Amino acid sequence: MTKSPPPLDCVRTIAPYQPGKPIDELAREFSLDPAAIVKLASNENPLGCSKSVIEALGKQLQAVARYPDGSGFELKRQLSAKLGIPSDYLILGNGSNDVLEIASIAFLDRARSAVYSEYCFVVNKLATQSRAAQGVEVPAKNYGHDLARMLDAIQENTCVIFISNPNNPTGTFLSPRDILDFIEQVPEHILIILDEAYYEYLPSELQSESVSWVKRFPNLLVTRTFSKIYGLASLRVGYGITNPSVAEILNRVRQPFNVNSYGLAAASAALLDDEFVRESGRMNDLGMQQFVSLAERLGLAFIPSRGNFLTFEFDQEGIEVYQRLLRRGVIVRPLAGYGLPNHLRVSIGSTEENERFCEALEAVLSEKR
Repeated sequence: MTKSPPPLDCVRTIAPYQPGKPIDELAREFSLDPAAIVKLASNENPLGCSKSVIEALGKQLQAVARYPDGSGFELKRQLSAKLGIPSDYLILGNGSNDVLEIASIAFLDRARSAVYSEYCFVVNKLATQSRAAQGVEVPAKNYGHDLARMLDAIQENTCVIFISNPNNPTGTFLSPRDILDFIEQVPEHILIILDEAYYEYLPSELQSESVSWVKRFPNLLVTRTFSKIYGLASLRVGYGITNPSVAEILNRVRQPFNVNSYGLAAASAALLDDEFVRESGRMNDLGMQQFVSLAERLGLAFIPSRGNFLTFEFDQEGIEVYQRLLRRGVIVRPLAGYGLPNHLRVSIGSTEENERFCEALEAVLSEKR
């Protein structure tokens, strides 16, 4: 009997990331019409993407045989102009997940530790585990980050602290003032990774000045993505904003051509369409009102969210509700893997998709009663 090569112990203990169930898979499983299925499991933009993105992608067809610009010069130039920061403060990634992984490769190993919150974005844990580093999980406060306890959790070997704001999957939010106070107290030899994947969904008065903080704190790395409000989830484009000395280190371990030509072109086009971003934010606000009204009408607890999703709490295991929703052609996200077995995260879709979910959930809960 042949044996496969033994993996590293740190890899053996990793639970694979579980994405939202694909529409085609659900259609096969329950013999449903794919066109009638509503997927609200992956925090995608129901508006799709900007029309200018589609035009930009068409122009890339003739260059399929060419490698992309490994430096991402044009996208960095546009980000630099939009954010008001020199391009050498920027690093591009295959989604912001990639930037988190790159940072873990550069700053973590089995002799070091990383601090993160309970119910944090799962990639924080995965990136730490994959480097055989010690993960220090700090109990959550109202489902979100307890910054005071995270400061207390810092050890002699701590080299990375992860913060997601707003946080996924809970949607919890930390004020810019609280985050800045926290950063000021963290020893400067520790890399603080501030993941702002949902930054653009925040109203302007709640958006932090994290870009300017990077100039003040050389140990700060801010990550953002084009997957959410810009609607480029399938193209996988994210970026990090950090001190040039840190960016230079990250670029040493970044894979060459980690962002493809389509992603680079699409992100450059998306950055120019401010109206699309505004409309996406407006639709998200309306959808959030639909979900909150539903929860209040049904007497369901929920976690107040600043993202493009809402997490509902049930008085039974969420997986039961999840399975019943699947049979009605509605896909949401169970959170047992996050330690929240009674919760379901529901992405905000179009008005019609939201209504389908509301009707399906009300029917499912009526069945149980």
